[in-house]
Amino acid sequence: MIFDRKNLDDNALIAIYKKLLYPRVIEEKMLILLRQGRIGKWFSGIGQEAIAVGCAMAMAPDEYILPMHRNLGVFTTRGVPFNRLLGQWQGKASGFTKGRDRSFHFGTQEHKIIGMISHLGPQMALADGIALADLLADRKKATLVFTGEGGTSEGDFHEALNIAAVWNLPVIFLIENNGYALSTPTDEQYNAKKLIDKAIGYGIEGRQLNGNNILEVYYAISEIAANIRKRPRPVLVECMTFRMRGHEEASGTKYVPQELFDEWQDKDPVTKFENYLIEQEILRPEWIPYLRGEFLKEIDPIIEKVLNEKDIRPNIFTEMGDVYKPSTRPTFKLSGKYNVIRYIDAIRDALMLAMNKYDNLVIMGQDVAEYGGVFKVTENFVEFFGKERVRNTPLCESGIIGTAMGLSLNGYKAVVEMQFADFVSSGFTQIVNNLAKTHYRWGQNVDVVIRMPTGAGTAGGPFHSQSNEAWFTKTPGLKVVYPAFPADAKGLLMAAIADPNPVMYFEHKYLYRNLTGEVPDGEIFIEIGKARVVKKGTEATIVTYGYAVHWALEYLSNHPELSIEIIDLRSLQPWDITTVITSVKKTGRVLVLHEDTLTSGFGAEVAATIGEQCFKELEAPVMRCASLDTPVPMDKGLENQFLGKSRLDKAMQQLLNY
Repeated sequence: MIFDRKNLDDNALIAIYKKLLYPRVIEEKMLILLRQGRIGKWFSGIGQEAIAVGCAMAMAPDEYILPMHRNLGVFTTRGVPFNRLLGQWQGKASGFTKGRDRSFHFGTQEHKIIGMISHLGPQMALADGIALADLLADRKKATLVFTGEGGTSEGDFHEALNIAAVWNLPVIFLIENNGYALSTPTDEQYNAKKLIDKAIGYGIEGRQLNGNNILEVYYAISEIAANIRKRPRPVLVECMTFRMRGHEEASGTKYVPQELFDEWQDKDPVTKFENYLIEQEILRPEWIPYLRGEFLKEIDPIIEKVLNEKDIRPNIFTEMGDVYKPSTRPTFKLSGKYNVIRYIDAIRDALMLAMNKYDNLVIMGQDVAEYGGVFKVTENFVEFFGKERVRNTPLCESGIIGTAMGLSLNGYKAVVEMQFADFVSSGFTQIVNNLAKTHYRWGQNVDVVIRMPTGAGTAGGPFHSQSNEAWFTKTPGLKVVYPAFPADAKGLLMAAIADPNPVMYFEHKYLYRNLTGEVPDGEIFIEIGKARVVKKGTEATIVTYGYAVHWALEYLSNHPELSIEIIDLRSLQPWDITTVITSVKKTGRVLVLHEDTLTSGFGAEVAATIGEQCFKELEAPVMRCASLDTPVPMDKGLENQFLGKSRLDKAMQQLLNY
């Protein structure tokens, strides 16, 4: 191994050595504590320290790094206090996630570090969004994101690199190729000789480095970062190294041939650099135990203090209170003017007002720029706001949702348009594991709205017609809204964009051009979580939302003799339990109606809550009316049969005659 010191003086080399040695000493101590049973789990990065330390040294302190669970050197080099790291690993209150997550599954804006989630691949798209924010703000910064050789097999790897390449984002995608993804060797993981060969397919540069050579890593990453700050573009870097311990300590290493250990033991990054410094008479051999001792004198008292910290006292109110970032209702004054406009125009109006109100808001999606989206919601937006803020995206839902989250992490707002709500399944992990859980885990809000053109009635068939809101109402950390009227469509969308939390905004495709209504001119914000009593009544209550509200209204127009109260939930997460319970206690009978399929639809949650809280006041069982438990058929006759509307009359008769 050849070390090229270039213009580094002796003091600089010693400083680098200390940065390299420090995480090794911590790791060795953790392994002792693990054997003693004082800690429960450890993911070792022994043998890979040169990559983490070299990269952290090369990046500017205010540039984001997105590390993984073997990159302790990133955290120590960035100056994250050891007591907080240990508190994090042990689930103490002094950690970053209040005992809610472990390992390096956290971020710290103070140190510009965004940790990974266990799904590994999704973090790469976050780097795209962070870099895009820097690019839009003309900050001339680079972003570095880690992945492993196993992670390159995930679709998120492809999507993130493709987005970065198409948009010329200043991201360094760094692969730590340590030979094994848990126990799967590289020859069972991919068929390429070099992972940097993948760069060719994206039209970007690829560089392979000796990941165990601290100076090679430091200089290469410094050079690449400096270059892409001036000429933004992504670069793929593959650092060759080896994992000297198991995936985690309980896994062991029996699957690894001994000759590989022997080969890489001779390439140990700490030992090799020590020997180089000794040969150059920069480091004296007797200094090594002294430096190790100094580090141990520093960390040993911290270990005892943190391990003896009291366990977290569970508090339901604290836990529930941290799922969402508190949001404040924006101040606004109604103009007093109203326009009769279509549902789709109300959505357009909200987006237009929001884009003018927030200069850090970016709209992204397939075909949303010049084409205006498949439903023309953003038609002509490019003329007003430009392609930087109204961005056509590659066809990659997961990558774009992750990019939106990255934008939010770096000070921007994002609205993502799903071409159809059905397609959101391709970005499911980003939504339910990244967007939804981040504030609860480490206090970072995610300011992203995902627009979901949804629903049947247009003969779209199984892949363009689903009402899949129930997929998301089950996930803590997401807000879910589903407006039924133009005024609500505008007010809820403006509220969703103002809200600092991730919001799934469902908009019914059939209503786009088939429904008009009075909509206030200018800004309007409808509080998320508040239902609306659409029609008052005394005989029974229909609790509904979305297109099904209009089914209920049509039913009542055909039965003027009935006094039925209709409640439009408008928001499904959170939902207005108080308004529903008040109505049901008044009428004594309730039908829960929605377009989604019956089994495990959101109506089941509403029905269960009513059963629990209104049992004594009920004069009939809580009843539900919903669509068939089948995929949505394309044929118009079959579709009409599928929809719950076809069974509404019978369901109401059964309820009223009970």
